[in-house]
Amino acid sequence: LIPLLRRDVLGCAKTGSGKTAAFVLPVLQKLSEDPFGIYCLVLTPTRELAYQIAEQFRVLGKPLGLKDCIIVGGMDMVAQALELSAQPHVVVATPGRLADHIRSSSTFSLSRVQFLILDEADRLLEQGCTDFTSDLEVVLGALPSKRQTLLFSATLTETLEQLQSVALNKPFFWESKSETRTVEELDQRYILTPEKVKDAYLVHLIQTFTDEHHDWSIIIFTNTCKTCQVLMMMLRQFKFPCISLHSGMKQRQRFANLAKFKASVYRILIATDVAARGLDIPTVQVVINHNTPGLPKIYIHRVGRTARAGRNGVSITLVTQYDIHLVHATEQHTQTKLKEYPVDEKEVNKILTQVNVTRRQCEIKLEASDFDEKKEINKRKQLILEGKDPDLEAKRKAELEKIRSKKKKFKEKIQETMEKQRKAQVKQNIRKRRDRQKKAKTKAAK
Repeated sequence: LIPLLRRDVLGCAKTGSGKTAAFVLPVLQKLSEDPFGIYCLVLTPTRELAYQIAEQFRVLGKPLGLKDCIIVGGMDMVAQALELSAQPHVVVATPGRLADHIRSSSTFSLSRVQFLILDEADRLLEQGCTDFTSDLEVVLGALPSKRQTLLFSATLTETLEQLQSVALNKPFFWESKSETRTVEELDQRYILTPEKVKDAYLVHLIQTFTDEHHDWSIIIFTNTCKTCQVLMMMLRQFKFPCISLHSGMKQRQRFANLAKFKASVYRILIATDVAARGLDIPTVQVVINHNTPGLPKIYIHRVGRTARAGRNGVSITLVTQYDIHLVHATEQHTQTKLKEYPVDEKEVNKILTQVNVTRRQCEIKLEASDFDEKKEINKRKQLILEGKDPDLEAKRKAELEKIRSKKKKFKEKIQETMEKQRKAQVKQNIRKRRDRQKKAKTKAAK
């Protein structure tokens, strides 16, 4: 259907509904007619998702002798440049690394690309802490104007709606209509817990699940790399075999840990939101949100790692006293009411002190290992790999911060001046009113 439409396509469907196959199969069908040069470019927001999509192309395109190429950060640029110069049929990439190759190399061309696919399009097009705008401009500038563009996502954001309304060629829009934004097979639960007791509840949950279902895989989502690392160290102290996945790790280690989790070598994965999008691991039965997601769409993508392709699954969100408004926002957005998960509080209280002490010990050990310093070193290495000067980038950031600070002070001064003027005006009005009242009394006395 997609090649026959000859129009741009915007597709929105629930997590685990087969969006990847929806674009892989039509592209392979069209590619079989003219298998020459870089025919299809797929852009994704995360490296792990890029490898998963490439694997789908590889499996389904094997009878055609399909050649694919993965271009992501954290890997050798020279080897990637050689792969690109060999003119593979399909390139799966993250925007930043592909933009670097376009800027620094002339050994390949994207002028024959017939399909541009943006998977998790809402994440690629949104402007936030990881803004892909400048890199996307470079990539789109290297592509031919005559092409078919396909955008897929599980969450339809304002950016995608605006894109649909301003597009010149009226894209074909398809959305999976449903009363809820999450799949029916997903049992969505919450546990209301004080902030200081949250880790004890987590340990109790994992112990319960591992005792009752030894073959289940569990993903625990956290909000920061540091928390992710601390939780992994803490759970290992309690003899739970687990691994972590976050952006502070080297890319080879990230791939290795994900492969071990997929192969069920380890059945517990603690991850940040780098694992929240697109990853399809059939054995995942439980998703635990260690922190309540700040946005409903993050919640949808996280819990979408389980209950995929018609399978059942459970999601449990640990909600503190500060997160109740976030839960209400999520329930309103997903049109689903979260149910409370029953927990034996006496059992949690038994391990509370031990869990808190172990957590603090792990935090001290992590601080001693210069985790934050390693993160900074990894950032510098990444900038060098991207052909940027780390010191120059740091100066630019400092200058931008100064400009922002000056703008903030300037705004505050303007507001202060306006407030003073307003107060002065109020005083003047009061004075005038009093004067009028005095004159009126004097006239009345005469």
